[in-house]
Amino acid sequence: MSDQKILNRWFVVAGALIIQLCLGSIYAYGAFAKPLKADLGTTDLTNQLPFAFGLFFFAFVMILAGRWQDRVGPKTVAFTGGIVLGFGLMLSSLADSIEFLYISYGVIGGSGIGLAYVCPIAALVKWFPDKKGLISGVAVAGFGAGALIFASVATVVMTSDLD
Repeated sequence: MSDQKILNRWFVVAGALIIQLCLGSIYAYGAFAKPLKADLGTTDLTNQLPFAFGLFFFAFVMILAGRWQDRVGPKTVAFTGGIVLGFGLMLSSLADSIEFLYISYGVIGGSGIGLAYVCPIAALVKWFPDKKGLISGVAVAGFGAGALIFASVATVVMTSDLD
């Protein structure tokens, strides 16, 4: 492999980590659980259902995204996933009922994550055929790190006095 190609593949890692960090925001839902319960008057069960729906649609749509990616390539699928996730999160910020969060955060946001999640991993495995296990682990670690970052940011924003 040429030196230029080896250098280029590390840019792919950086891009994949950025995508995975953003997608990991789904796991930051716990930071919102207590304020949502107070604001919407939900039970513990109904309060966790948007997250559960998000994980379900993430897993289900990821299967479809893999097939779609095989036909059109990772750029289109990842871009679409980012748009869908962003739309779901923006809608979630307008939620005035838990049912609205089921759809916006759970169905739409979870679907966006499912679309985009498969792309960085598939691209990295192609760029690193010699280190498939390591590079997949790095990508998945980026997904998990997104929860740490976004939960911390969410907690600071929710507890700050913005007036």
